Amino acid sequence: MMGREFESWDCINSFKCCGNLSPQPHYPSMTTYPKGMSPEGSEAKAVLSVMGMTCAACAGSVEKSIKRLPGILEAAVDVLNDKAQVLYYPSMVNVERICEAIEDAGFEAKLIEEESNDEHPFEICRIHIRGMTCTSCSSTLESALQSLRGVHNAQVALATEEAEIHYDPNIVTYDQLKEAIEDTGFESILISTGEHISKIHLKVDGIKNEQSISAIQKSLQSLPGVVNIDTYIDINKISIAYKPYMTGPRTFIQVIESAGSGCFKAEIFPAEEGGRETHRKQEIKQYFKFFIWSLVFTIPVFLTSMVLMYVPGIKHVLDIKVVNMLKVGQLLRWELATPVQFIIGRRFYIGSYRSLRKGSANMDVLIALGTNAAYLYSVYVVARAAFSRDFKGNDFFETSSMLISFILLGKYLEVLAKGKTSQAIAKLIDLTPDTAILLNQDGEEQIDSRLVQKNDVIKVVPGAKVASDGIVIWGQSHVNESMITGEARPVAKRKGDMVIGGTVNQNGVLHVKVTRVGSESALSQIVRLVESAQMAKAPVQKLADHISKYFVPLVILLSFSTWIAWYLAGKLHAYPKSWIPSSMNSFELALQFGISVMVIACPCALGLATPTAVMVGTGVGATQGVLIKGGQALESAHKVNCIVFDKTGTLTIGKPVIVTTKLFKNMSVQDFYELVAAAEVNSEHPIARAIVEHAKKIITEDEQNHTWPEVRDFVSISGHGVKAIVQNKEILAGNKKLMMDHNIAISVDAEEVLAEAERLAQTGILVSLDGEIAGVLAVSDPLKPDAKEVISILKSMKIKSIMVTGDNWGTANSIARQAGIETVMAEAQPHTKATQVKDLQNSGYTVAMVGDGINDSPALVSADVGMAIGAGTDIAIEAADIVLMRSNLEDIVIAIDLAKKTFNRIRLNYIWALGYNLLSIPIAAGILYPSTRFRLPPWIAGAAMAASSISVVCSSLLLKNYKRPNKLIKLDLNAIKIE
Repeated sequence: MMGREFESWDCINSFKCCGNLSPQPHYPSMTTYPKGMSPEGSEAKAVLSVMGMTCAACAGSVEKSIKRLPGILEAAVDVLNDKAQVLYYPSMVNVERICEAIEDAGFEAKLIEEESNDEHPFEICRIHIRGMTCTSCSSTLESALQSLRGVHNAQVALATEEAEIHYDPNIVTYDQLKEAIEDTGFESILISTGEHISKIHLKVDGIKNEQSISAIQKSLQSLPGVVNIDTYIDINKISIAYKPYMTGPRTFIQVIESAGSGCFKAEIFPAEEGGRETHRKQEIKQYFKFFIWSLVFTIPVFLTSMVLMYVPGIKHVLDIKVVNMLKVGQLLRWELATPVQFIIGRRFYIGSYRSLRKGSANMDVLIALGTNAAYLYSVYVVARAAFSRDFKGNDFFETSSMLISFILLGKYLEVLAKGKTSQAIAKLIDLTPDTAILLNQDGEEQIDSRLVQKNDVIKVVPGAKVASDGIVIWGQSHVNESMITGEARPVAKRKGDMVIGGTVNQNGVLHVKVTRVGSESALSQIVRLVESAQMAKAPVQKLADHISKYFVPLVILLSFSTWIAWYLAGKLHAYPKSWIPSSMNSFELALQFGISVMVIACPCALGLATPTAVMVGTGVGATQGVLIKGGQALESAHKVNCIVFDKTGTLTIGKPVIVTTKLFKNMSVQDFYELVAAAEVNSEHPIARAIVEHAKKIITEDEQNHTWPEVRDFVSISGHGVKAIVQNKEILAGNKKLMMDHNIAISVDAEEVLAEAERLAQTGILVSLDGEIAGVLAVSDPLKPDAKEVISILKSMKIKSIMVTGDNWGTANSIARQAGIETVMAEAQPHTKATQVKDLQNSGYTVAMVGDGINDSPALVSADVGMAIGAGTDIAIEAADIVLMRSNLEDIVIAIDLAKKTFNRIRLNYIWALGYNLLSIPIAAGILYPSTRFRLPPWIAGAAMAASSISVVCSSLLLKNYKRPNKLIKLDLNAIKIE
């Protein structure tokens, strides 16, 4: 086991990304060579441009696709720069095959002929888009942004109404991006730019002229970490974008107030406007207002057309002729319907114009065509009646006005429902407290929590929320972290422990030194990860995107075909006159069928089927401590039928302790541990740390400040242990293989101690001094209490469980027996775990790998679904598709169960959306009319169209009622709590 872990750290530390794609490679690469091939001189390197990646899930998909090819030596994918670097054997695979594998995964790939060493300062900006109605809008906007020079990738999400754009600021600016969006016909509002860039808005009193602004700007620009400054002199507002790890808002306020010799007074700008929720509320109010005004005009139109004409006295008034055959009722309906058509319905004309101008057609085009057909025909009837003495015709003003009213009602309800799908993010953002107690030289000061900076010391009283991430430097308490990690029980905190911003202190007072603020904080990273997940499209959504390209033109064609077919059938007397209602003629009947087809078709339901379910599913997962990185992770997770578990820290608690020490040399235990700990102190391996901590307790009472002897020639021997010289003695500490490789004889007594340790599921560490075995340490890392039950539940779900570990076979088999795992792979090096995962995939399994996200990174990437468990605040584990915040194995069951329920919901949404269109369009076209005389009036067709979108969103919202599987509730599993 110790050898395995040494190898893991050696593997990570020695990994070098080919070239310099990114300061921090997103995905550690595998380093496996085909048998009989030398890694030297035989490989080639390719740098590829990969377009279409939006987040870590996409990069993982690309890397998985590349690494599954034969002859791949290394692969590193940089999602920010849209690049992939591949080391490969040309005799086994070529660049064309690599590009094909990437394209099969759903991305565009091409070879970059000349690799530049210049780093391009690519930036990411997220923009809120207003005015999109369906997938046609989002596709048009994506195409417009992608066509800009300097834009490397643009992803537009209809459900969140956001765009995420990767661009080179040296080529294209934000203003140009904004202009391109507005040219397409939509409104844009900047949400954020860059990674770990925070923004603060300050109100500055005392600004009198441009010189005042200039003085403030110069003072702020001289500060390190200030990225951008925007000034709004009319409202005394200054917006500052900055790097939170370098500076902070309190520094800005001090600099501003000192710049004017006391003339300026700065504070946080009150009630910041422009947030996503503010715009959502404005949109809801706007739709509601339009709907109410539409009703004011539509109800009288409906009454005069459908109800009052049957009331004798009123009918007489409505039938009074104004000019020739023009009646009062017709004139009244025309006057009332016109504001609805052109003022209240103006947004549909604007949307149609913007869409058609870019060569595409959206839902607005269908509505505009349908309502105008009814309105313009009615105007024609009014005009003919006014200029003719014998013309008789019926108007359809109620059709156009009622259609618009019902569509506005549907949009209002849809926006209302869509707002609820993103409540998970809103709740996470609201966790941050409004104020914090700052400790300084003058005592305590209550400040706005947005003014907290890195390295501040804050006081957290019982019942208060922790203002930001930090380390406890004084005090003891219990903290409720359920809102972040899903951990139900309060977690004990004392000096040296980490606390997370947004969690609630329960009983004691804590002094916390702030380590991360703003966009760096765990809460901000979780929000960003969930937002990225909601932006990422599931592979199944490609079907909807493909259909939407042809949907609207096809519906328009069907609508005209329906109208012409019924009109010609009437003219040619293909059906009896009794089929025609008494209130209309054959032309009007045909027109009603054509309009109904046009307005009943709903592309929106198709476009919302996947993203709304993914939004709710990932949001629910976040509240359960399960962070799912988008639709692709969901789609893969629901198919999992084999799970590969790492042992240390996954199945076991992950905090090894020394339980037995057996010496075979005539020396004291203190002297023995002095030498062993000195050799191990340079290692980051968990067992090495356990040895050092145990040695401190034996040797000295002052555990914090003990000085170890000088170490020379320290070597970490991959997969086996360590070697060093301490006090002129050569020390080796590790497994049996390490001793055998150095020709050190293992005595019978030592073998017996090792065998006993393995029988008890402990790991035996051999220690030699100057070529002779000096002692054996037995290290225990017990199985998690919930492991056996979770493995049993997975078995009942028909999911095969396998344990893979670098530990010896004896310890591995013992742990596996305790957990109820039948298949074990022991003595596996970190870089060979990925190969074992591939073997399982080749056998037909859909494999999930569960590990700690560090030494298991290659296997996490190779698996169909990588799950990093026990991540806590370290949520930036890019190699994993799903991050489990707690150490609980039961979260694996929750992740798979939630993925299945979410994907089932997506399927149900598609069945409904496709089924609705396939059934409703023929009915609207009159397929039932010959046999039943049943037809759908256009206004009912419009209501049905609106209802279909609402039903899809509401279907997705039902996921908010997700409950843990009954098997977990019955077992009442509890989280592992390690003090």
